[in-house]
Amino acid sequence: MHNDMEWSRFVNRWEVAEALVRRAETAGSPAVVLTVDAIVDGNWETLARMRRIDTRQCADCHGRTFRDFLAHRPNFAGLDLTAVKSLNRTDVNWVFVNRLRDSVKGKLLLKGVLTQEDAVLATKAGIDAIIVSNHGGRFGDNGRATIDALPEIVEAVGGRMPVLIDSGFRRGTDVVKALALGARAICIGRPYLWGLAAFGQSGVERVLDILRNETHAAMQQIGAPSLHDITPAMVRHA
Repeated sequence: MHNDMEWSRFVNRWEVAEALVRRAETAGSPAVVLTVDAIVDGNWETLARMRRIDTRQCADCHGRTFRDFLAHRPNFAGLDLTAVKSLNRTDVNWVFVNRLRDSVKGKLLLKGVLTQEDAVLATKAGIDAIIVSNHGGRFGDNGRATIDALPEIVEAVGGRMPVLIDSGFRRGTDVVKALALGARAICIGRPYLWGLAAFGQSGVERVLDILRNETHAAMQQIGAPSLHDITPAMVRHA
């Protein structure tokens, strides 16, 4: 999705959250994405081990305090952050989602939905689209793969909103499988970041070219001349 703004961890003051929404809308963003599957920090043991041998000074970029960290983020510039103690909001519920829905003038998407029950509640709340996501397993690696959760969520929304998906999509064949199971679009995270880190903009473009070419080749292999010709019958469940 283009020109959307996502907050994986909503700040814990409504006034600040609302100000960020207004700022995104003023900047021309047609959509706001609320991530609901990453509200607490995980037990990142690998990060803790690597941090002990990393000699770089994180404070040079992020500051030495939480207040310094916020000061380095342009999207918080000019906002009253005196009462903000954390970027985590652990009390996200449907009351909060409904309040956000009333505040957002454009599209509102929920990212992190993995069950048909939540998908049904999202339709009742007037959400514009769902992103089936487990954050690539970063916040919990003991749940379901998003591709396994996708069919029941597509069935639950019954065409009332688009269903997007991410987490672990690396090849064009992955894209075709998700489209066959009902996803409207596939969101790509880490692959384009790897391309960006290695080669800048040209790296991102190359990653997208590879995915596009692989998707086209997979469609040719299964006999689907267009995206509309990709059907669930083209995927076999083990």
